[in-house]
Amino acid sequence: MRKIVAFAHQTLDGYAASNEGMGLEWTFRSYDDELAAYAEHVQEDIDLPVYGRETYLGMSGYWGAQPTEESTDTERAHAEWVNAVSKIVVSTTLESADWNNTRLVSGNLAEEFGRLREAEGGTIAIYGSPKLVHSFLAEGLVDEVRVFVHPIVIGEGTPLFPAGTKLALDRVESHVFESGATYLRLSVA
Repeated sequence: MRKIVAFAHQTLDGYAASNEGMGLEWTFRSYDDELAAYAEHVQEDIDLPVYGRETYLGMSGYWGAQPTEESTDTERAHAEWVNAVSKIVVSTTLESADWNNTRLVSGNLAEEFGRLREAEGGTIAIYGSPKLVHSFLAEGLVDEVRVFVHPIVIGEGTPLFPAGTKLALDRVESHVFESGATYLRLSVA
């Protein structure tokens, strides 16, 4: 059975997105080459990225135009992977998904992702998309959380876990970076 993973960056005060721009501008302070290289390790078993509408629009707009001549080796490798892999965008407002190899899902999450969990393949990962993570949590569809916690407090935004969420989690892996960020891989007990 495939796992469904919430894969996100989070502030120390629990926000996975700010209310500014793309919502991840606060990651730049501690997102360095060491963290980028480790992120490749974190994604090794993922073969189906899933995005909410807002994250999808940002990711497709950026990564769909990559790699460029200015891309680093890490950016180039990620761009080649993300543009080639099958992807899902979950939205009730988008009419189409135009990014290469992307399928639009707008129906019943429990039914659709229950079926995908039973299919052959690697890990299914919700990238960022905290509002979508909230929906998956409400349906009991999250098996694991992979989160980079950044040493910054932003005071407001969209939390990774909505108020009232209760989860018992077991540590699978952790890593502390020179930049002050920490990676936690936690399975739902």
